[in-house]
Amino acid sequence: MSTRTIPLTITMIAFALSAVSGCTGSANSQDERTDTTQSGEIPMLSKQLEEKAAASVTRIPEDVRQTYAQAIETVRATGIEKSARQVGDTAIDAQLFGWDGKGVKLSDLWQEGPIVLMWYRGGWCPYCNIQLRAMQQSMDKIENVGAKLVILTPELPEKAKETAEANELNIVALHDKGSAVARKYGLVFELPEAIVPAYRDKLKLPEYNGNDAMELPLAATYVIDKSGKITYAFLDADYKKRAEPADVIEAVKTAAQQ
Repeated sequence: MSTRTIPLTITMIAFALSAVSGCTGSANSQDERTDTTQSGEIPMLSKQLEEKAAASVTRIPEDVRQTYAQAIETVRATGIEKSARQVGDTAIDAQLFGWDGKGVKLSDLWQEGPIVLMWYRGGWCPYCNIQLRAMQQSMDKIENVGAKLVILTPELPEKAKETAEANELNIVALHDKGSAVARKYGLVFELPEAIVPAYRDKLKLPEYNGNDAMELPLAATYVIDKSGKITYAFLDADYKKRAEPADVIEAVKTAAQQ
């Protein structure tokens, strides 16, 4: 696994805090909520993701798992992890809207303090849901240093609202329509042909995103400082790998001191 973790902060924005599956199953069961924290300590996200991946081995045939593994390597071979925006690059500004109808301009947020900009692929992805819950549990620590959590997703606003409600999230996701912002960050890739039928027919990707494009953004996490510079970036072609909340919090603390 090639994990790029570089000092940086997407659009489920924890600025609004009005309330609100791995690719082949739901992540909303109680057993998948274990190993989260009620005591204020930072959740170990990697362990939760590894447990989810291990559980999938018992349910998914070997040939199917091999097809998905090869698809990950096909995406990695495009060089997207290196061609996407990196630490030191200027962040892309955008005006985005959540399902609550409120508009947000990213630069307005980062001028007030660092932001954590995080993309999730959709509520159909259990790894995304696990990450979203972990990041919500870390939100106080992010906000305590004057930063904001901003979450973006290509899924339609009504679907994003369903995702938040199903996962008991107090976060409003911003709609990255057609992955337009992700595209500017260099995060968008075409789904390898071998897995298109599963995403189109089983996961119903067109219904979630409101278009027929067989593409997705990397589940990237950036930290952006007050000057609009990327100071931390997590970019990995493997959808089962995500930025560790503790690493993001440390990156936010560093950005806040600059």
